[in-house]
Amino acid sequence: MANSNRANFESRIGVILASAGSAVGLGNIWRFPYETGQHGGAAFILIYLFCIILLGMPVMISEFLIGRRSRANTAGAYQILAPGTPWRWVGFLGVLTGFLILSYYSVVAGWTLEFVMEAGVNGFAGKTPADFAAAFAEFSKDPFRPLIWLACFLLITHFVVVRGVKKGIEKSAKMMMPMLFILVLVLAGCSISLPGAQAGLNFLLKPDFSKVTADVILGAMGQAFYSLSLGMGCLCTYASYFSKDTNLARTAFNVGAIDTLIAVLAGLIIFPAAFSVGIQPDTGPALIFITLPNVFQQAFHNLPVLSYIFSLMFYVLLALAALTSTISMHEVVTAYLHEEFRLTRKKAAAFVTGGCFVLGVCCSLSLGVWSGFTVGGLTLFDLFDFVTAKIMLPFGGMLICLFVGWYLDRKLVYSEVSNDGSLKVKFFKAYIFLIRYIAPVAIALIFLKEMGNL
Repeated sequence: MANSNRANFESRIGVILASAGSAVGLGNIWRFPYETGQHGGAAFILIYLFCIILLGMPVMISEFLIGRRSRANTAGAYQILAPGTPWRWVGFLGVLTGFLILSYYSVVAGWTLEFVMEAGVNGFAGKTPADFAAAFAEFSKDPFRPLIWLACFLLITHFVVVRGVKKGIEKSAKMMMPMLFILVLVLAGCSISLPGAQAGLNFLLKPDFSKVTADVILGAMGQAFYSLSLGMGCLCTYASYFSKDTNLARTAFNVGAIDTLIAVLAGLIIFPAAFSVGIQPDTGPALIFITLPNVFQQAFHNLPVLSYIFSLMFYVLLALAALTSTISMHEVVTAYLHEEFRLTRKKAAAFVTGGCFVLGVCCSLSLGVWSGFTVGGLTLFDLFDFVTAKIMLPFGGMLICLFVGWYLDRKLVYSEVSNDGSLKVKFFKAYIFLIRYIAPVAIALIFLKEMGNL
């Protein structure tokens, strides 16, 4: 039976901001710009938007309805909706995925705090591109400093989760998401005002469809899936805190719109600034921690104070985006331990924080003193990233589609999407078609591409 006494988000804006916070993260401000840079700019963005609508929205609605219908943690949800069947393993997969991603994601999240401190003490001033590369290599391989920031980030996340759904998750989302949005707008405004920024705007906003290839399309599909945090149990867990009158389709649309807007605005920060100093923004994962500090120093070399403020605001923005995501991933596992093992929320959160710290330490050290230890040629950090992002996430997403599209009774699905018939859902047949046929095939293609078979 679903838990009728389960905590709820207090307000509609709380639902939207918390869910959007779960989706918005480093994938928007770090991964989206370099994916866009590597795949040709505006044409990639248009295909990405198309994928958000046809792939992201149906899967998100499916996660929402599973969570709200069951009113249980991700693992418990499938046991309630499909008791005594192997479908329960889909829920366990979501919990495990969230736990593993949180472990190595927190390492990168901790790096953002190091860069906030560096920006705050004006540590970027006077450095050359080679200096930035050397400084980041030295920091990431250091056996102690990254671990301190890892612990700090996990403790901040822990503090929010321990306070519960209303006082912790919802309250923090109401504070952090507006701050994040304001920072993005201010930074984008500064960036597009730079001399030579027009070239970056053209790259971002004027599509060149001659650059569109199958790889670009598959890359856009993968980014849509990654950016919305689908398949790791976050949205399903948050939806279990929705009230019965929450409009699932409208909430999914709002979350998708906010997530996409933040990603595009991040592009408006990075591309005009990069093009203004003649740097191509296609440098991959190094973009945020090596290339951009150099960009900010060059772009505002005549105004050192503005360079200082811009750099500090950007890395505060990055830390906030990372935090909204770590909170949601932490809650996935905390809710599971709290409900399935009858632990107090405080004790459940402590187990999650402690476990993630241990694995995070291993992932961090694998970039330095433990770099010689590999599995299949991958360090532990790269192994966690590969297994979760390229195998577990797409596989989990495909199973969600099959569960909602083929296993659940269509009347139950319609009842949940329409709020027991109180809402008009003219899109329902299209939604069922997408979740049954289009989304699983698209996810399968993403999976094959990520595994190097396409």
